[in-house]
Amino acid sequence: MMRSLYSGVSGLRVHQTRMDVIGNNIANVNTVGFKSSSVTFSDVLYQTSSPATGPNDSMGTAGVNAMQIGLGASLASITTKITDPGGSQRTDGWSDLMIEGDGFFVVQNNGTNYFTKAGSFNVDANGNLCTPSGALVMGWQVSEDDPSRCKSDTVSALRVMAPDKMFSEPAATTQCIVKGNIDQNDTQLAPDAEGRVANIQFYDNLGNLYTMELNIKHAGEDDGADTESNSTYAVRVANVYDEKGKSIFVDEVVEDGVTTYVASAITNFNFNGTDVSATVDEETGEVTIEMEAAALAFDSVTGRFKNITGDAEAMGDGYNEETNEFITFDIGGQTEGDPFQLVKVDFSALTMFSQSGTTTLECARGTRASSAEGAGKPVGNMTGISIDKYGKIYGSYDNGDSNLLGQVVVATFPNAAGLEAVGNNMFATTQNSGSFDGIGKDILTTGGKFNPGVIEMSNVDLANEFTDMIITQRGFQANSRIITTSDTLLEELINLKR
Repeated sequence: MMRSLYSGVSGLRVHQTRMDVIGNNIANVNTVGFKSSSVTFSDVLYQTSSPATGPNDSMGTAGVNAMQIGLGASLASITTKITDPGGSQRTDGWSDLMIEGDGFFVVQNNGTNYFTKAGSFNVDANGNLCTPSGALVMGWQVSEDDPSRCKSDTVSALRVMAPDKMFSEPAATTQCIVKGNIDQNDTQLAPDAEGRVANIQFYDNLGNLYTMELNIKHAGEDDGADTESNSTYAVRVANVYDEKGKSIFVDEVVEDGVTTYVASAITNFNFNGTDVSATVDEETGEVTIEMEAAALAFDSVTGRFKNITGDAEAMGDGYNEETNEFITFDIGGQTEGDPFQLVKVDFSALTMFSQSGTTTLECARGTRASSAEGAGKPVGNMTGISIDKYGKIYGSYDNGDSNLLGQVVVATFPNAAGLEAVGNNMFATTQNSGSFDGIGKDILTTGGKFNPGVIEMSNVDLANEFTDMIITQRGFQANSRIITTSDTLLEELINLKR
């Protein structure tokens, strides 16, 4: 009789535990990345009243089964459904990720690596990608040898908004192109006229933007070109300005309220293979550049550009580097340690068609084949961050760059259900889960992928939980009846002496 009491108590205990697990599941029905658990029971030791006996032919008796009385129930397991995926919730946040597959995010808290399915991340004050509870998201860093890939190495914190990643490095311009049409009937192109202006913009190594003002007009007798064909034009440099519109050849000096002008450190430069000098008027600051003009030659029959030799009868039809179709200039050609690069200017896209005396000139950085090739760029400031389906993190910059910042990796385990939940949607390794090698894996190698802008919801099935709740409630009630009934029997036994 006492056994039934204790059996009932054990039944109450295991059903209460099962209800605790169900309650925890339901409480976390909206917890991001939560993995529900399930409970199984097992019976416990038995008290054997009579052992089993076998048949005895000599005695003429049959075998008898053992008579055993069970001593109640116990917990067999509390299993986390860690491999069952939860639903998808779209957030469109750049830092939100959902793993499609068996991998886990690797996060670190107080120097210890943990693992989670919850991909709701943000950025802390130091620029680290982290979880809402403050754990650092771990991954691979960009290779120093190849900025286009990440180095597979021991995982480290992904500091995606570190100071050095908030900007993109500039690049000097090395290629420019002049397009449009030069009309030989344009009166402004006469040798004694003011000429037409073409402004070529270019960057130096530091990302500073400069403008070279070119003057184009018919070649005169002193330009050493074929002037009889009326299809040769002289190109000269009028001035070079910085971003503030000031000539780079002039420095202002203010003393006692009086402004004077002196030549800057840049007084000489190279244009089309020849050295050019600039002089400055100390009173007005006016810049005078004495130079040998470069000559553009066009085909007088087709109106197409031919070369820059100044000889309209020479061979060549524009886009052939062997015919010297580039005019080159190097602002810092005479200065050691300058930030400038040699720039090639391509005139092969120019034509010489009649347009009622109107000339149109357009200058751009790049080449005829690509507007980005050799165009140069200023310093870029970060404008956004994105993560692709492979976990690679890219920064976008206002100069058009897109730089790799790092890569989110995953960890996999032979027995993921053996991981130990430690709270905050994190799991730790155990002896039965398998270990983490400290490096992680590219998610592609696991057969999965990331889903950017989406987070994994809880995998709690409310219909199943409510059903289990009903069964658990009835089991608890049934075991309570065992105790009350056994108590009644004991009461009857005690009343025998009355």
